[in-house]
Amino acid sequence: MSDQLPVIDLSGRDLPRLAALIGAACREIGFFYVVGHGVPQALIDQTFAQARWFFALDPAEKARVAIERVGNNRGYAALKSEALDPTRPADLKEAFNVGLELAADHPDLQAGVPFRGLNGWPADPAFRATLLAYFDQTQALGAWLHRAFACDLGLPPDHFEALIDRPMSTLRLLHYPPQPVEAEPGQIGAGEHTDYGNITLLMTDDVGGLQVRRRDGVWIEAPVVPGAYVVNIGDCLMRWTNDVYVSTPHRVVNASGRERFSIAYFLDPNPDALVAALPGTVAPGAQPNHPPVTAADYLAGRLDATYAHRRGGAAG
Repeated sequence: MSDQLPVIDLSGRDLPRLAALIGAACREIGFFYVVGHGVPQALIDQTFAQARWFFALDPAEKARVAIERVGNNRGYAALKSEALDPTRPADLKEAFNVGLELAADHPDLQAGVPFRGLNGWPADPAFRATLLAYFDQTQALGAWLHRAFACDLGLPPDHFEALIDRPMSTLRLLHYPPQPVEAEPGQIGAGEHTDYGNITLLMTDDVGGLQVRRRDGVWIEAPVVPGAYVVNIGDCLMRWTNDVYVSTPHRVVNASGRERFSIAYFLDPNPDALVAALPGTVAPGAQPNHPPVTAADYLAGRLDATYAHRRGGAAG
């Protein structure tokens, strides 16, 4: 079994060829890199710069947009406020979450649609503009990857299009201080976990630390590939494919002696999308591995099981 994650070049967007490569990675380890992805490097650099600016703010300023105040899985999560692995001490990371940007009078807000809410923004308008531009770019990349998933699974390429066009997605800025920082025994940057949604698009700085657990239980390093996104399958898409695709445990151990920044885009479906075994994923005469559930109910259940304050965080 390989200790290397596949690197897939999306240049040219040759859907049949790329769907086969992506599908193989989704079945075997659930993690892969993509290069030639089309997200402008200048925007990536600007987003990292904004992350460094935000996490350097006075704690009182960050607390103004705390998740507990903003709600709906948006805002600032303080250092050691989350424990992705409940068997370990709290994670040595802080985060800032942004969801789909909606106007205050949007019908979804008026109707109380789950996971719809207003984002909580710090005062600098450049921060908001940069993060919203990045959100749009990564959503577009994630939508194209869903075309590859559909093609690989024998479905029309646009199968997921109307199911992820109003997503519950979360853009999450992450900051990991050097370890140890008041570390307790067993405390790491982000404990072992799987992500909850369909896919995660992770961009990292030049500090390593991401580790992935192979199917045989061996942990391998996911080294930094400059300019590449690390893509992994989440639990929702695994469920949707009737476990054909695999959602793989991973963790962050920042043993570099430096602070680490990363930017994760968690692509979740539309709130009302029905997550039921896709056509062709259930053997004739067999029953699906999981009952149908709406994407909003599934996400709520996963977050409620992980966080003491309801819908107060996101997988890191």
